[in-house]
Amino acid sequence: MNFLKTLALTLTIITASSCKDTKSVAPSETALEEKTEQKKEKTMNILFVLTSHDKLGDTGKKTGFWVEEFANPYYNLLDKGAHITIATPKGGAAPIDPSSDSPDAATEATKRFDNDAEAKARIANTKVLSEINPDDFDAVFYPGGHGPLWDLANDKTSIDLIEKFNAQDKPIAFVCHAPAALKGVKNADGTPLVKGKKVTGFTNSEEAAVGLTDVVPFLVEDMLSENGGVYSKKEDWAAYAIQDGNLITGQNPASSELVADKLLHSLK
Repeated sequence: MNFLKTLALTLTIITASSCKDTKSVAPSETALEEKTEQKKEKTMNILFVLTSHDKLGDTGKKTGFWVEEFANPYYNLLDKGAHITIATPKGGAAPIDPSSDSPDAATEATKRFDNDAEAKARIANTKVLSEINPDDFDAVFYPGGHGPLWDLANDKTSIDLIEKFNAQDKPIAFVCHAPAALKGVKNADGTPLVKGKKVTGFTNSEEAAVGLTDVVPFLVEDMLSENGGVYSKKEDWAAYAIQDGNLITGQNPASSELVADKLLHSLK
C-alpha cells in the first residue's frame, strides 16, 4: 500500500514538473511566432504619381498616362500585398492616353483594369499631390505616357517629393516617358539626381517611330544624357529596366513589369 502511495506521489511530481517546463517554453515560442507573423503582415505603402496633362502639344489630340504602365505594376504590387495610393498634380480624374486604351495595346493587365470597377474609381478620384506626405510611404512609382513631359517635368511639388524620397534613400521608380519627371530633380549638393547614375527611358528612335519627335517639348533620352545620366537602352520596344541604388528606370511600356519587380525586390 505504501509502495502504491509512493509511486502515485512520484508520478504526480513528474507530471507537474513536465507541465512547468512546457509553460516556461511556450511564451518564447509564442513571441517568436507573433514576430514572424507581424513581419509577414508588414504593409508596403507605395505612392503612384500620374500625370494630369491631357493635351498632346498643339496636335489637337489627347494624351495622358499609358494604361499598361499603370496597370501592370499596380496589379503586380497589389497582388503582393502592397497598399497603393494614387495622386496627380491636380487631383481628380487622371487622363488616360486614348492610344493606350485601344485593342492593339491591350495586355492581360489592361484587360484586368477594364473590368476592375474599384481601380477605375481610384483613377477617377486621385488625390492632390500637394497634400501627400512622403513620410507616409515606402516608395514612389511614376507610370509614363506623354503627359509627364508637360506637367510632371516642371511640377515643383513633384520635384520636391522625389528629392525627399531620394534623401531618405527610398525606392523611386519611373517607366517609359515618366523619367521626364526627373528633369529638374537635384541631389542635396545641387547636381542633377541622375548625374553619374545608370538610367534608361523612352528612346529617341521610339519617339521617332510614333511620329512625335517634333511634338514633345523634349526627348527623354536626350534629357537624361544632358543631365549627366549614364543612359543605356535595348532595341526599340524591347523590355529593359535598370537599377542604380534606389533609382529604377524602364525603357518603354514593355518594361513596366521589370520595373515593378525591381521595386518590389527593393522593398523586401
